[in-house]
Amino acid sequence: MRHLLIATALSAGFAAHAQVKVDDPWVRATVAPQKATGAFMQLMSAKAAKVVAASSPVADMVEIHEMKMDDGVMKMRAVDALALPAGQAVALKPGSYHVMLMGLKGQIKAGDTVPLTLTVEGEDKQRSTVEIKAQARVK
Repeated sequence: MRHLLIATALSAGFAAHAQVKVDDPWVRATVAPQKATGAFMQLMSAKAAKVVAASSPVADMVEIHEMKMDDGVMKMRAVDALALPAGQAVALKPGSYHVMLMGLKGQIKAGDTVPLTLTVEGEDKQRSTVEIKAQARVK
């Protein structure tokens, strides 16, 4: 019975993971003293969900951020969650929503692969993780 419960839990986690598709993940390369950078990608979820957390071993702190104009001034702020409407692409891109990596543990050079983990919560409050390998680019 215990093995059945473990198998069921694992397959539920894989099913939730498979619901979120990640396209073109990349991280902006840094210069030596730089301690923060952004990660960008396209996300699509088969079912309504939200990204509620992010992490990476290359940074001390990772947050989902939003950039938007407010009274003519571009402002950036952390958000508690990023909605993923069912079947709709959500773009994380420069000047908009993005993953902010802060307290970098070293320089991220063009061509490096940066591991990221997104925690996704479904409408049923079940959480799963999405493992991403993002390429560092200069753009």
